[in-house]
Amino acid sequence: MKPEGWEVVFVAPGLAYANIAAGRLEAEGIPVRMDYESVAVLYGLTLDGLGRVNILVPAGEREHARRVLDETYREDDLEWEKPFED
Repeated sequence: MKPEGWEVVFVAPGLAYANIAAGRLEAEGIPVRMDYESVAVLYGLTLDGLGRVNILVPAGEREHARRVLDETYREDDLEWEKPFED
């Protein structure tokens, strides 16, 4: 059930993917809610739509959220700390 004032911006095939998407949005300061059937998550079901997770954001953040989720990164784009060299 979609809460009033919130919009679905992404439908993840499972909770692991949903947590990744939610983390990307939250890192950009966008509030996130997840809507899913708890029995599907409890038993790990992904059959015939079970296991899907709707990612919701406030309606005013919808376009920003879609831009964030549409962005892809290459390893060269990311800032990694270099490991210590012996």
